[in-house]
Amino acid sequence: MRKRSTVPLVALAVATASFGGHAAAYGIDDWPTHVVFADGTDLGLSAQYQVDTNRFSNDRLPDGSHRFDDETANRRKELGFYLRRKGVYDVGSVYDFWNKQWLDTYVRVQSKALFGADYGAFRIGYTKTPVGFEGVTSSRATSFLETALPIQAFYENRRTGLDWAFERPHYLINLGYYFGQDLQGDNDGTTVGGRFAVTPVKAAGQVLHLGVSASRESPDASTDGRGRRNLPSIRPRARPEAGLTPVRLVDTGSLGDVDTIDRLGLEALWIDGPWSVQGEALTLEVERNRGLPDFRGHGYYVFGSWIATGESRPYGGGNSGNVKPKGRWGALEWLLRYSAVDLDDGTIRGGRQHDWTLGANWYLTPYFKFQANYVKASSRRQGLDLDPAVFQLRAQVFF
Repeated sequence: MRKRSTVPLVALAVATASFGGHAAAYGIDDWPTHVVFADGTDLGLSAQYQVDTNRFSNDRLPDGSHRFDDETANRRKELGFYLRRKGVYDVGSVYDFWNKQWLDTYVRVQSKALFGADYGAFRIGYTKTPVGFEGVTSSRATSFLETALPIQAFYENRRTGLDWAFERPHYLINLGYYFGQDLQGDNDGTTVGGRFAVTPVKAAGQVLHLGVSASRESPDASTDGRGRRNLPSIRPRARPEAGLTPVRLVDTGSLGDVDTIDRLGLEALWIDGPWSVQGEALTLEVERNRGLPDFRGHGYYVFGSWIATGESRPYGGGNSGNVKPKGRWGALEWLLRYSAVDLDDGTIRGGRQHDWTLGANWYLTPYFKFQANYVKASSRRQGLDLDPAVFQLRAQVFF
């Protein structure tokens, strides 16, 4: 039986919008969430709260049951702090209380403060790995409610390690070495990776970004609390671009006794005033020991955006951010995305899926954002075709 939640998302959205409109009259750009000392040191709090609703249709299985449950629930409840001095250093840590996991936790130092010349920024801590354009974009600045299918299936996410970032007006370089477990105590092993992008056009409202990224992960075996040794494994899979369901339409199952995991990404972003196009292609290659079959998966996405109120998507540090509204009633953005992933390779039949997503974003203020997505998915896995649709809403507040 399909589950129906009684959480009043619409009421929350209306209340948030009312609060946002009221606060805007009193200088919402100056929330008292941080303090700046006389020497320029900035100490502050950061937070993000998201609540979503997902409504599924056309998801009936051959036995008559529904594959998905409708749901309304929190998506993220994040709280963090930062300490920074511009041009010298910054320190930060964030924890997601809803998903019970640590997010970015690091110390970063600017080389100019150490050596008197700009050789980039050096960082140590728990941060995102470089392969995956949507993956390295902040969760508060995603254009759609959820990342595209290949990012979900292949992105390595955060790891503990060291990285170096070097940016110039027309290019950027990011190199990283990641080691040991993550802050949840999982994912033993090492990863080396990098990202390089050129920006031949880079100005406010005018951007052309072309990039390539690659990494090699060498996972290690782990020992659980019972002293049981578990061989390294990976499980490529993806939700139907809906974050509240645990159901995956494509899933290879656990691939055990992994030796190495190679990831490769090609990325592009074009911004021209209120118009933009972004796309990415990703591959994943898994080599396994003891004669087990290797695996190769691939996928891509492309999306277009039009900001009807005339603003442009901001760009900096190799990523886009949230639109900054200029008008009293905020900024309105329309989007369309196509994404596809193929997890079939030889005897490993993870399935194939492609999705169309129509999106709308309302940036009420720099701190309040509302999103609506309609996803039409099409999947085939091991002889079963399923083509569900999902309507999604999100109310988000962040600073």
